[in-house]
Amino acid sequence: MELKDFFEKHRRVALAFSGGVDSSYLLYTAQKYADKVRAYYVKSAFQPSFEYEDALRLAKELKADLCVIHIDVLTDDKVTSNPSDRCYYCKQRIFSKILEQAKADGFTDLLDGTNASDSSDDRPGMKALKEMKVLSPLRECGLTKARIRELSKEAGLFTWNKAAYACLATRIPSGTQITAEKLEKTERAEAFLMSLGFKDFRVRMMETKAPKENLNGPESKKSSPLPTAKLELSSAELPLLVENRQQIISKLKIDYDKILLDLEMRNE
Repeated sequence: MELKDFFEKHRRVALAFSGGVDSSYLLYTAQKYADKVRAYYVKSAFQPSFEYEDALRLAKELKADLCVIHIDVLTDDKVTSNPSDRCYYCKQRIFSKILEQAKADGFTDLLDGTNASDSSDDRPGMKALKEMKVLSPLRECGLTKARIRELSKEAGLFTWNKAAYACLATRIPSGTQITAEKLEKTERAEAFLMSLGFKDFRVRMMETKAPKENLNGPESKKSSPLPTAKLELSSAELPLLVENRQQIISKLKIDYDKILLDLEMRNE
């Protein structure tokens, strides 16, 4: 099935829009083939500022109808406790809100940008989408991430070569409480690396254990120890790391106690 065929059957659609490669191309095709489409962007503490800016830019370039929904994900204990299936509860909260708004706007079909390269095996978020009957036309039409990039480039979308980006919560280890402070540290670190030219990377947060209290020593103010940053890079970006090593150390040491490099390179 081609996307054109999909939109022949689904003429009025709501689209969960992130501003990433997949949902951007889906919005482009929906604008082209559907009778009516409205994109819904969820703004929360889990999304960095640049994702929001990209979503606004793409929607403006396509002259698309965009609705921005604000959600405070940090008020949900099932999400902030960060269990291994956190994504399930997060998707439930986010997509329930989108569905509620879309229904109020007169839409019954909600689409997302899941593609044929995304594995559904052991992915809690995918389970939530399936339960809420969210449609994934890119997947249904067999479009892989690589093919979507090709088609996006042909369509002139600036998102065609945008690096894949998972939400900020994925940088915090499962079982570790998610807080606004931790998310802000992560966003600052990754925004700085992006400003230096890094594209395919992650700054993972590792908790640092507090030193044992010296019962015999004088009382002192207790403060939470700074976490450790673990950098994941592609081997192609190692020269950039070496070139900017001192800058990176100076900047990240404001929020992190140590900066480590994961030698298992990304995508290798």
